[in-house]
Amino acid sequence: MGRMEELKPESVFRFFREICRIPHGSGNVEAISDYLAEFARSRNLYYVQDDVKNVVIVKEATEGYEEEEPVILQGHMDMVAVKKPDCPIDMEKEGLKLDTDGDWLFARGTSLGGDDGIAVAYALALLDAEDIPHPRLEAVLTVDEETGLAGAKQVDLSMCRGRRLLNLDNEEEGVLLTSCAGGARVHGRLPLVRERKRGVRVTLHIEGLLGGHSGSEIDKGRANANVLLGRLMYGAAKAGDVRLLSLEGGSADNAIPASACGVFWMEEKTLAPFRQAAARLEEILGREYAVTDPGIRIRVDDPKTGEWEVCSRESTEKAMLLLYLAPGGVQTMSADIPGLVQTSLNLGILRTQEDAAEFDYSVRSSMSSEKEMLMEKLCLLFSSQGGSCEIFGEYPAWEYRQNSPLRDKMVRIYEEMYGKSPRVEAIHAGLECGLLAGKIPGLDCVSIGPDMRDIHTPEERLSISSTKRVWEYLLEILKRKG
Repeated sequence: MGRMEELKPESVFRFFREICRIPHGSGNVEAISDYLAEFARSRNLYYVQDDVKNVVIVKEATEGYEEEEPVILQGHMDMVAVKKPDCPIDMEKEGLKLDTDGDWLFARGTSLGGDDGIAVAYALALLDAEDIPHPRLEAVLTVDEETGLAGAKQVDLSMCRGRRLLNLDNEEEGVLLTSCAGGARVHGRLPLVRERKRGVRVTLHIEGLLGGHSGSEIDKGRANANVLLGRLMYGAAKAGDVRLLSLEGGSADNAIPASACGVFWMEEKTLAPFRQAAARLEEILGREYAVTDPGIRIRVDDPKTGEWEVCSRESTEKAMLLLYLAPGGVQTMSADIPGLVQTSLNLGILRTQEDAAEFDYSVRSSMSSEKEMLMEKLCLLFSSQGGSCEIFGEYPAWEYRQNSPLRDKMVRIYEEMYGKSPRVEAIHAGLECGLLAGKIPGLDCVSIGPDMRDIHTPEERLSISSTKRVWEYLLEILKRKG
């Protein structure tokens, strides 16, 4: 850890390391929330920790800044906790193993949680410092952003005086985000009927995909391992009577799954055609995804003979149809903003229980009517196969403000510091600004952050030098009066 302790800015990376020692995947946030509450208590800072474990910490203005507009610093404390198949770390109980490779910080075998641990680290470094000039700071650190912005929906901001909010949940330096898509989660359930049959059990793995964030990287055309299972099942059905035992892929609805596996039953005579179908599909996918997922591969384990509780032919066909026919990926692009995805969906989690198959989708759109239409399509498709859908975790789009003093100030400061203009953009990924703006009338929001790559995957990386530059930019924003 010697190299880690040398990273600059020292205070930011010191707090980031402390955060990474605490398991804080979505839904597992009590320990990180308690750490933040203790941080505030030990420094005699006013704070509120609510029932769902959101934490708001206030630090009064430094001398000479008492009359300046308070600033809300905002980020989320949970991360998408995913790991490589061979990684032994229990992310529910163990911390991350940090390492560096030149300018990049990463975690060995797991996601890093730079999204959004770096926001928490920035906030704590500011709240801890005694030599940084700033107006009143109100740090709003929410829980379970990655699973439907649950914390932002419930957080009470009545103690906040600020009407300017710096969201620190952006992954590209030099970009000021000023609006984002709205979204929802759709949980589909398909009942399964099983019967006991003797034959061959085969496990098939789709692996080597890059995955990624279903908001910021959905436009890259990367393969979805869960969706590919449906394509495999359709091809395997041509080989003979192939029945489903189980399906499993993905760990978060807003992450494009990089691997998935299916367990199937078949007669001995069908094994060779099944292997051939898998090999053909691997060859086809290798061509189709040569640029976006060059490492894609399909692996078939050695078969096992015995008696198994297999899905009926009808249940198998229904599961295959849902996987193969359901829409996925980018649906429409914005006609107003070149290159911006307008509407998309992602099948992030696929699981089978004894009596049902379960599908979890993330649906996003900057146009509410398209979001509604896409959710209706999914519900109609599941209903047609005897299944059902539940919609939850809806959140609104963050609308662009024509008049934004905060944005104008940040553009001026960026131009003075770097001699060029920042990019002012919208994003397809969901941010908490839309929900928070609904709680504070007239709230002026801008989102910034350092360079990150491959968030929500075990390949996630955070740029060390970019983290330093964004820190310096943040300090100048707080220092500059007006």
